[in-house]
Amino acid sequence: VRRLAAALPAGKHVLNVCGDRYRFAVGLAAALLSDKISLLPPTLTPEMVRDIKQFAPDVFCLTDRPQSIDMAQCSWTDMVPARVSASASVYDVPRIAATQTAAIVFTSGSTGAPVAHHKSWGALVHSVRAEATRLGLLDGRRHSIVATVAPQHMYGFESTVLIAMQSGATMSAAHPFYPVDICAALASATPPCMLVTTPIHLKVLLASGLEIPKPALVLSATAPMPTQLAQAVEARLQVPLHEIFGSTETGQIATRRTTDTAEWTLFPGVTLNSEQGSMWASGGHVEQATPLADEIEQVSAERFLLHGRTADLINIAGKRSSLGYLNHQLNTIAGVVDGVFFMPDATGSDNSSVVRLMAFVVAPGMKAADLLATLRDRIDAAFLPRPIVLLDALPRNSTGKLPRESLQALAQAQQRKGANHAQ
Repeated sequence: VRRLAAALPAGKHVLNVCGDRYRFAVGLAAALLSDKISLLPPTLTPEMVRDIKQFAPDVFCLTDRPQSIDMAQCSWTDMVPARVSASASVYDVPRIAATQTAAIVFTSGSTGAPVAHHKSWGALVHSVRAEATRLGLLDGRRHSIVATVAPQHMYGFESTVLIAMQSGATMSAAHPFYPVDICAALASATPPCMLVTTPIHLKVLLASGLEIPKPALVLSATAPMPTQLAQAVEARLQVPLHEIFGSTETGQIATRRTTDTAEWTLFPGVTLNSEQGSMWASGGHVEQATPLADEIEQVSAERFLLHGRTADLINIAGKRSSLGYLNHQLNTIAGVVDGVFFMPDATGSDNSSVVRLMAFVVAPGMKAADLLATLRDRIDAAFLPRPIVLLDALPRNSTGKLPRESLQALAQAQQRKGANHAQ
């Protein structure tokens, strides 16, 4: 960390894209030590990179592999020796001011422009210490962490890197994606081990038929966890599965054990308040009251039910539903590996104002007509997708999420295909 901190360029802002989790962590710590700010955008598209450069003209990219990013780049391996001598001096762990801005994370606003959210070191530490306590990582044992999610996104940032720094846990540098790689990473981890992952990774892992080395705990986020999947994970691995809830704006704020309850329990000090038709989070590590983009029903001061994202609510022919509910019904159909409903933009490529739900589905060996027939028994006819598009895989990013722009591109391709067939 100290060697890298001394070698970093003069710019105040660092875009840390190291794929190796250890190198990312060293880069983060070196930035903290030299009072630089780590920038964590949701994607690295050319447009996002241009927005980042406009936001922080002095930004440079710290990487451990060649990148096609249009930005000044610094190679981690060029600045840090492959081996550090065993006789190197032993340093005290540095103390970082709680008020120091450690990172700026970005969300896309209603206009599509990235919105910056500053994260102080003190708030991040407060958050992950509360998480470590809630998950039992401070029980006196040295836990290890294996994760299928990238460290650059808020979930991976908090639950794989920062939590290791603040709990004494060890973390695997790997970023396994395929079931065989996840199993290998779990097999090499020192017990007790926490697997930090997503519903889609777990679904594919269970379906792989592989002998899965058992972790001590499974943590999931980025998408709703179907109760049936949570039950299957716990039955197969004989370990508890917990979900964590939060947002880029607030960071993590609540957890639940999905097989025990539908209710979420807030972190200590965090409170929810309803104002102006929205639910706001404040207190604890949430440094200022922040609106949540979710439909939330308070059960008590510490507990709540989550009914999906506000933006996911849809109204067709006077009937209301949510994309979350529809996705749940789709993904619990036997044979469906992955699937998502999508509501295209109000105006299609043919400038018509008629909007119909679509569904993109990975279901090897199944026909769209069979899926539609099954859905007809599960959901109101107003929400039946037309068309159902069968794919080999959905365009999920490294955290398992499906960016709207990726789904929009699929929808536009399907519209063009339909127009060509009509000619």
